[in-house]
Amino acid sequence: MAPDEAVIGCTGELLIGTRGSAGPGEILVRVRGGSETFLAWSETPLPTGATALVVHSRGLREVDVIAWADPLDALDGQAVDAG
Repeated sequence: MAPDEAVIGCTGELLIGTRGSAGPGEILVRVRGGSETFLAWSETPLPTGATALVVHSRGLREVDVIAWADPLDALDGQAVDAG
């Protein structure tokens, strides 16, 4: 099956944590106007409930993910000078 390009760049919540090279977890991703689950692989283990970014699609509803922290969360609601 061909890679699923639509899911690359999306974030989601890990429903089942990944185990690094020991095996995949499961991620719930908002894509195509809904939510879909995929097997999620990562180089290092990621815990259940973590937010992850999809960086590659393996096809067959399997993706590679990395840990993700929204950079806007670091602003803590403070205004940023744009110029």
